[in-house]
Amino acid sequence: MAPTIAIVANEPSGDLLGAALVRELRARLPGVRCIGVAGPRMLEAGCETLVAMERLSVMGLTEVLGHLPELVKIRRTLARRFLAERPAVFIGVDAPDFNLGLERRLRAAGIATVHLVSPTVWAWRPGRVRQIREAVDLMLSLFPFETEFLERHRVPVRYVGHPLADEIPLTVDRAAARARLGLPAQRPIVALLPGSRHGEVERLAAPFLATARWCLARRPDLHFVVPVVSERLRGLVEEAARREAPDLPLTLVDGRSRDVIAAADLVLTASGTATLEALLLKRAMVVAYRVHPLTYHLVKQLRLIRVPHIAMSNLLAGEALAPELIQGDCRPERLGPVLLDLLDDPKRVAAIQARYARIHADLRHDAAAEAARAVLELIDGRGARC
Repeated sequence: MAPTIAIVANEPSGDLLGAALVRELRARLPGVRCIGVAGPRMLEAGCETLVAMERLSVMGLTEVLGHLPELVKIRRTLARRFLAERPAVFIGVDAPDFNLGLERRLRAAGIATVHLVSPTVWAWRPGRVRQIREAVDLMLSLFPFETEFLERHRVPVRYVGHPLADEIPLTVDRAAARARLGLPAQRPIVALLPGSRHGEVERLAAPFLATARWCLARRPDLHFVVPVVSERLRGLVEEAARREAPDLPLTLVDGRSRDVIAAADLVLTASGTATLEALLLKRAMVVAYRVHPLTYHLVKQLRLIRVPHIAMSNLLAGEALAPELIQGDCRPERLGPVLLDLLDDPKRVAAIQARYARIHADLRHDAAAEAARAVLELIDGRGARC
């Protein structure tokens, strides 16, 4: 009898990573049951979900407070379920503030725990490393620079590479992506990615669309495209478009963010996994972000961020190839000139694309297969029986 594997993801990027791992586990261990919290891609890969993933998709220090009672209730419910079912292993996909507490409780009860995607303790709230050490039997790291820090703090870690680097081809056809989406073949296209969470889109859709209007006034040939991950977020973007840029040449696309980025000449994106995806698709980008003012104040005053860049693409490059404009700088009169300067500098764009191509090649490690091997080795080592 194949074992049960519990797995919890809380947002679209985690859903992508979780789906790749679930597919690989099911291929290597026919009959395995994967159950937990899954998004559409994990469901498609064969994972069962106990809770709608959107209920966990909250971020920010102050933003979480309003949802905390529900999050605590969901975590307790999941813990009771997993403690009763005794899965061979629990895998938390990212979401450290939610998953590490769950992992710690399950591990204390003798259930093996794996965390996929190292929390950014090397950049943000480094004190969490002790909590990680108590919670996980194995950390699966997506980026090579993370392993040294974790090993130094006695966290068992295995570098697996990033599944997106394996999935996305080294060469991407812009014309084909435009054809798939029905976008103009010849006009310059700017992709707007204001995030995948409700709070992000609420804060960023308006300044992104106002920036698009600012750019269009100076470059009337531009066309804009926004991917939306749900009907709820589509409504937020449509409302912001009516308010900020009612006459904007704009295409909304349900999902398919990868095609949207591939089709674009330039990307304006929130920080997060989208910056990695844009890097892998070799698209020059500008990164902009806003959080709740109190969250930003706390982060600044407590000096919680200890890295020079907020975008993963810049951290991997070791330099700010993508300009970053946050909080007060996230407004049209600041974003617009930066976007147009980049759009009108093909030599600079070509240099960025060449650098991104080298990083992409370095990140290819057959990550899902490596992660699945590590999980199954942990199960075998703990004496789990199929």
